[in-house]
Amino acid sequence: MNVQQNALSRLANAMRLFGEANLKFDGLKKIDLEEAVHNLDRTFEAKLEAFHSLYDVDKAEFDYFSCADTAVLIMLRNAIHHRDHPLFSSWNEEMALNGGIDRSRGAEFIFAAHEVVGAGHTMRQCYRLDDFYLRLDGTLASPHLEGRMGVRNREKLLAQINSELKFEEISSHATANRYPSHQVYLNVIPIFVSALCRIFRSLSDRGVKFDGFDAGAYKSVFVDELAVDFDKISYNKLRIL
Repeated sequence: MNVQQNALSRLANAMRLFGEANLKFDGLKKIDLEEAVHNLDRTFEAKLEAFHSLYDVDKAEFDYFSCADTAVLIMLRNAIHHRDHPLFSSWNEEMALNGGIDRSRGAEFIFAAHEVVGAGHTMRQCYRLDDFYLRLDGTLASPHLEGRMGVRNREKLLAQINSELKFEEISSHATANRYPSHQVYLNVIPIFVSALCRIFRSLSDRGVKFDGFDAGAYKSVFVDELAVDFDKISYNKLRIL
C-alpha cells in the first residue's frame, strides 16, 4: 500500500465514524448532550485531519490550493487544529454547551447550505460565516487572521470562497434580510463533499487504489454519484424561543 492509499483509507474510515456519530446524535443527546456534541465535533475534526494527511502526501500530484473547496478545508483544519483563537465553534457547541441558547433568546438565525446533487440527505456541521472572514479578510483588522498564509495567499483564498463558493452571495442575502453577521451560519458539509468528489476523481484517474471496505464503499459515491451545485443555496431560519 502506497502512502496515498493509506491516507485515503484513513480518510474513508474517519468519514464513516462521522456518519455514525450523526446517526447516534439524536438518541445520545437525550442521555448525554455534551457527549453527543463532542462526538460529532471530534469526528468531524478527525475528517479534517485525515483530509490534511491526504493533502500532505498528495500535494506534489494535485494542487489543493487551486480550488476553493479543497483550499478552504485545509485552512479550516489548520484553524481548528492550532486553536490559537476563539473562532470555529460549531453551532451545536455554541448553543448547547456554551450557553448560546440563553444568550440568544428571541434572536433568529439563518443557515445557508449549498445543494448536494444526488444526495437524499445531507448531514450538517455548521460554523459562523463571520469566522471565515475573520480568518482571511485583512481589511477587518481581525486579531485572528490566518498567520501561516502570506497576505497574497489569504487574499487569493478570500476571492476564491467569495466567487467559487458564493460566500459573498450568502453574506449579501443575510444583510438584505437584516440578519446580523454573527447570526449567519454555513453548513460546511457540502463543501467537504465537493472537495472529496474532486480529490477522489483525481486519485481514481491516477490509478490510486481505494483499499479497504470504507474506501471502496465511498469510491463510487464520490466519483460517480455526488456533485455540489454552488449556484443553488438553501436558507433555513431558526428563532431561539
